[in-house]
Amino acid sequence: MADTPIIEARGLNTYYGASHVLHDVNFAVQPGETIGLMGRNGMGKSTLLNSLVGHVRPRKGVVAVNGKDMTQAEPHQIAQQGIAYVPEGRGIFPNLSVRENLIMAARTGKNGRNEWTYERILQTFPRLAERIETGGQKLSGGEQQMLTIGRALMTNPDLLILDEATEGLAPVIARDIWRIVKTIRATGIATIIVDKNFAAISAITDRNVILVKGRVVFDGSSRVLGEQPELLQRYLGI
Repeated sequence: MADTPIIEARGLNTYYGASHVLHDVNFAVQPGETIGLMGRNGMGKSTLLNSLVGHVRPRKGVVAVNGKDMTQAEPHQIAQQGIAYVPEGRGIFPNLSVRENLIMAARTGKNGRNEWTYERILQTFPRLAERIETGGQKLSGGEQQMLTIGRALMTNPDLLILDEATEGLAPVIARDIWRIVKTIRATGIATIIVDKNFAAISAITDRNVILVKGRVVFDGSSRVLGEQPELLQRYLGI
């Protein structure tokens, strides 16, 4: 892996008003790396992601993208650096069709990368192909999640961030999402995944990071974490 991370947080401290949420967090993703970001609810996972992509400004510390300081950058500026974010609320355009949601996001990535075309998205997400003219508001939760991931891939990113990848989805749909994530990983796109399903995450991640009350308490390989059930019980309740 390259020495320069795609995205990196150094000494990150983020607040919501007077509430100190992230405490001196160090976090980095190398090109092609798949990372599971774990922790119980309210431990700072979404705050870290929002700090990385510019939706929340840290009070102290640095966010760097490809080695460049982007701490004060706007979200669209970070997205232009090859970072695609699939938020917990999905954020599709409900008044647009599946086709329109996908086409409006289409662009080549950095260095002219164009591996994820409209045609490839429909091959990867056959359910979306079946619903291509359907409005976003008429899709099921699983279909909306697929659309949001597909729309992010249409930007041909270097890094895909999935917040609560399978939250609230039926098991059969969740399996589809994990299959798609494996496909994405195989193409060399780096990924950060937040999800409560440790078994599913650890099966595809290179490394896992656990947050507890806004602090990193574990950063290591899936194998090492799986061999320490006491950590899983203590920090994740598994």
